[in-house]
Amino acid sequence: MAERVLVIGSGGREHALAWKLAQSPHVKHVFVAPGNAGTADNGKISNSAVPVSDHAAVAQFCRDQDIRLVVVGPEVPLAAGIVDDLTAAGIKCFGPTAKAAQLESSKSFTKAFLDRHDIPTARWKSFTDAKAACAFINSATFPALVVKASGLAAGKGVIVASSKEEACKAVTEIMQDKSFGTAGETVVVEELLEGEEISYLCFSDGVTIAPMPPAQDHKRLMDGDEGPNTGGMGAYSPAPQISKDLLQKIRETVLQKTVDGMRKEGVPYLGVLYAGLMLTKDGPKVLEFNCRFGDPECQVILPLLRSDLYEVMQAVISRRLASSMPVWKEDSAAVTVVMASQGYPGAYPKGLEITGLAKARQLGLEVFHAGTALQDGRVVTSGGRVLTVTAIKEDLPAALREANLGVAAIHFQGATYRRDIGYRAIAFLRQSRGLTYKNSGVDIEAGNTLVERIKPFAAATSRSGCNAELGGFAGLFDLKAAGYRDPILVSGTDGVGTKLKIAQECQKHDTIGQDLVAMCVNDILAQGAEPLFFLDYFACGKLDVEVAQGVIAGIADACRKAGCALLAEMPGMYPPGEYDLAGFAVGAVERGQMLPQLDRIAEGDLVIGVASSGVHSNGFSLVRKIVEKSSLDFSSRVGVSGDQTLGELLLTPTKLYSKTLLPVLRSGHVKAYAHITGGGLLENIPRVLPQSLGVVLDALTWKIPEIFSWLQKEGNLSEEEMARTFNCGLGAVLVVQKEMAQQVLRDIQAHETAWLIGKVVSLQKGSDQVKVLNLHRALQANRSLCVHSHIQGKIQPGKVKVAVLISGTGTNLEALINSTKKDTSYAQIVLVISNKAGTNLEALINSTKKDTSYAQIVLVISNKAGVEGLRKAERAGIPTRVIEHTRYQSRSEFDSAVDKVLQEFSVELICLAGFMRILSGPFVKKWEGKILNIHPSLLPSFKGANAHRLVLQAGVRVTGCTVHFVAEEVDAGAIIFQEAVPVKLGDTEATLAERVKEAEHRAFPAALQLVASGAVRVGEAGKIYWK
Repeated sequence: MAERVLVIGSGGREHALAWKLAQSPHVKHVFVAPGNAGTADNGKISNSAVPVSDHAAVAQFCRDQDIRLVVVGPEVPLAAGIVDDLTAAGIKCFGPTAKAAQLESSKSFTKAFLDRHDIPTARWKSFTDAKAACAFINSATFPALVVKASGLAAGKGVIVASSKEEACKAVTEIMQDKSFGTAGETVVVEELLEGEEISYLCFSDGVTIAPMPPAQDHKRLMDGDEGPNTGGMGAYSPAPQISKDLLQKIRETVLQKTVDGMRKEGVPYLGVLYAGLMLTKDGPKVLEFNCRFGDPECQVILPLLRSDLYEVMQAVISRRLASSMPVWKEDSAAVTVVMASQGYPGAYPKGLEITGLAKARQLGLEVFHAGTALQDGRVVTSGGRVLTVTAIKEDLPAALREANLGVAAIHFQGATYRRDIGYRAIAFLRQSRGLTYKNSGVDIEAGNTLVERIKPFAAATSRSGCNAELGGFAGLFDLKAAGYRDPILVSGTDGVGTKLKIAQECQKHDTIGQDLVAMCVNDILAQGAEPLFFLDYFACGKLDVEVAQGVIAGIADACRKAGCALLAEMPGMYPPGEYDLAGFAVGAVERGQMLPQLDRIAEGDLVIGVASSGVHSNGFSLVRKIVEKSSLDFSSRVGVSGDQTLGELLLTPTKLYSKTLLPVLRSGHVKAYAHITGGGLLENIPRVLPQSLGVVLDALTWKIPEIFSWLQKEGNLSEEEMARTFNCGLGAVLVVQKEMAQQVLRDIQAHETAWLIGKVVSLQKGSDQVKVLNLHRALQANRSLCVHSHIQGKIQPGKVKVAVLISGTGTNLEALINSTKKDTSYAQIVLVISNKAGTNLEALINSTKKDTSYAQIVLVISNKAGVEGLRKAERAGIPTRVIEHTRYQSRSEFDSAVDKVLQEFSVELICLAGFMRILSGPFVKKWEGKILNIHPSLLPSFKGANAHRLVLQAGVRVTGCTVHFVAEEVDAGAIIFQEAVPVKLGDTEATLAERVKEAEHRAFPAALQLVASGAVRVGEAGKIYWK
C-alpha cells in the first residue's frame, strides 16, 4: 500500500528530496513543510503549514495525515532533536539523532571525535576566550588561519583568513561582536589546508555505509572562483578527477571509521553523512561533517540515483542497508547551477517575478525551487538562492551546456549565476592521459567495491570448519583423510578472461589450456596446497572438434605437469566461432603447513620474486585495447629474427609453479606465497600480509620481459596502472626470513628464474602496502625491438648486422641509420651503447639506410637511460636497450651484459658512437676486428679525450677525424678511414669541434660501408688488409 511522506524544509534540497520520493510507487503523497513555490500543489507533492519547530505539532500532523515517514532536510531541526521526538512518538524519521548530529552542530565535538578515532583532519584547538584564541593564532607552528563558529551558523560560520591579523579579527567578530549569535560562544581555530575540496556523502544505518557519487560544490559567487563565499552557487557529480582508489580510501578511513566510531561511543549514526574533504598532498582530510544532504549537492546526486529513494531510506531506518544497497547511474553526469538574487550573499530584494520556468522544463531540465513563493498566482523570489537548474547528460561538458541553456531561459530582475560550474573537472577531462584498465572496460576498483558489499553476506554463511571470508586465494574445508595426517582441502576456480579472444583471433588453441590450469593451481599454492584434481568447463556455440581437441589436450598436458588428475569437461552454448573456459582445482595441505603464516611475517623479512613467462592470463582487456590503438596487429612479426607473431608472444602460456615450488613451500622456510594474478603486484601481495606490514620492491632487481615495456610505451600507462594490472615479470612472490633467503633462493633457482626483489617493512599511517621503486626506469631500460621490429621489417639476408655503442644525443647515430637504409646495404647495424649525445650514431643510422648500404641497424644500447640517441633510434624503428654501467661492480661484468645482448641479436659488427666507457681487454679480444670507433683527430696524433684543445695548443693547420678498429690500447687500432679538416685562424675548441663533427658524419658511414662490404678487414697482429 502506498504511503504518505513528510519532508521538513523549504530549499532546493527539500524540493529535490520530494521530487525523488514522489517517483516511488510506495509513495502516495509527499508533504513539504514549509516548502516553496516548486513544492506547492505539484502532482503528488504539496506544502504544509505545520510549524516544524514545534515537534509535538509535527507529530500530531503525522498522525492526522497518516504519515509513515518523515525526512528531515536541514540541520537545525536535526540539532534540535526532531528525530528523537518523532521516534519517541512512534513515527519513523530519516536522519540522525541530536547526539549524532553533533558531528555538524558542534565543531569542537567533531574535531575531538576525529582525533579520538584517528581520522585525518587539520590541526586545531577550540577556545571560549577570544584572547586565548588570538594568542594561539600568533604562536601556532602552522598557519592557524581558519576560524569557525563551533555551533550552527547556516553554513556561514567559517572564515578563511589571509593573515594572522585577519584571523584575530574574525575571532573578535564571532566571540565578542556575536556575528553568529550563540553559535560563536566557542570557536575552533584550524590549520589552513591546501588542495582541492570535494563532498563525499553516504547513507548509513549505523553499521553499513553506502557511498554516493562524489560531488564538488562552488562556494564563490562569480566565475573563476571570484567574489564572496556563499552557501553554494552550483555543483556537479560525479567528480572525474578523483580516482576510485582515493574514493575507496576515503570510504575506509573517513566514512566507515566515523560510523564505526559513533557506534562504539554508543551513538549509532543513521541517515546521510556528508564529509567535506580537502585533498591535500598528504592525503584526504576532513574539513567538516554535515548530517544531511548538502545544498546544492543534493540536486546533482539524487538525479543520478537509479534506486527507489523511499526503499533506501526505509532500509536505513530498519538497519538493513546491506540488503538494499542503492544503485547509481554509471554513464551519466549531473550539473546544477544556482540562480541567486542580486545582492546575495548580502541584502537582496524579494517579490520579483520569475518567468521562463516552463521553457526550462521543456528543455528536459529539472528546476528545483529554493527561495521562491507564490504571489497572486505568480512565482516570485523570496530568498537569496532562488532556483537550481539541473541537467543530467552523458558527460559533464554536455550537462553544463544544457544547464546553462536552462538558466538562460529563466528570467528575474538581477539574477546572478555562474557559467563555469565544473570547470576544474572539465579541464581535467580535456587533459591527455594514458590508458587505464577502466578505459578497456575493466574496473578493478568496482570489483573491490563489490567485494566489500558482499562481505556481510559471505560472513553470514560461516560455519565450523569453513572460513567464508572473501579476498583470499582459495576456500578452505577441514577433512582428515586420503593419506594426509591432518589435511585441509583447498579449492580454487578461475578462467582465462579475454586472453581467449586473442587465442580465437590467432586460431591458436594449444596453449590456452595451460593458462586455465595454471590460474587455478597457482592460486591454491597460496595456501601451501598440493593440487589433487582439476575439473574444466568448455562451452561453445558450434563444436569444432579440432579446436576442442587442442584446448582439452592443452589442459590434460598441464594437469600432468601440475601433478593433478583431469576428471571432467562439459560442453555448452556460445556464439559460433567462440568458446569459453572455466576451471576448478582442489588440493590439500597439512594443517600445520598452511600459508600464509601471518603471525610469523615480520619487518626485515625478504621478498623473493619468481619469473613469469610473460603477461600470463590477466590484463588482456587492456592488452587488446593497446594493440587496437597501436600500429600492430596480432599477426605482426616480432623479435630479432621475426619468427614469432605478436599474438603468439602474448599467448605464451602461464607458468605452472606447483611442482617446482611446492617442495620449497613445504620446507617451513616460506612464510607467505602470493600468485600475481588479476590486480597485479599492488592487489595480490597485500592478500598475504598482515595489515600492519607492507613490502618495498625494487624493479631494477628483476628482469621485466620486453612485452611489458612495449605495452607501457604504446598505452602510455602510468607506473601505478602497470603495477596493478600486470605481473610485470613476476608470476609469484614469496616472503622468507632474511637469514634463510639465500638458501630458499638457491632452491628455487634450481628450477625457476628468481631474484631477491625487496623487503617487508612496517606500514606507516596511510601508506600503501606495496611500493614498487624504479618501475618506470626498469621498463625503459628493458625496452627493445623484440616487439616492434616489424617497423624495419625482417632482417634482410646477406647484410652485416652492426651494433653501435652510444652515450648521448646520437648525431653520428643518425647518419649511420640513414646510410644503412640503402637497399643494397650489406650491414645490419646493432647500435649498442651510448652514454652521451650519440652524435655519430645519427651518421651511422643514415648510412645504413641508403640504396648502396651494406648495413642494417638492428639495435641501439645505451649505458644511460633517457638520452636523445635512444629516442632517435626509436623514431627510426631501431630496437633499443639500456644497460646502465652503474649497476655493475666491474667493467668486465658490464661488458658481459653487453656481450649477452649482442649475441641475442646475432651481432657481427659494433660501432662506438660517442661511447664514453673503456671496454675491458677480454671483450676487445673477443670482438677483435669487429669494433669500430671514431676519434676527432688525425690519428696517431692527438690521442685521448681533449683532442681539439691539443690541436689548438700545438698550432697545427690541419686536423680531422679517424675511424679505426678498436684495440686494447686506447686510440691505437688499425686506421680504416680519415678525413682532413683545416684549422682556421681564430678557431676555438667549439668552432673546430663543429666542423670536425661534420666530417665525422661523412667518415663514419663511409668506414662502416668499407668494413661491411668486406673491402677492408683486420688480419694477424692487427694488420689491416684491403681487397
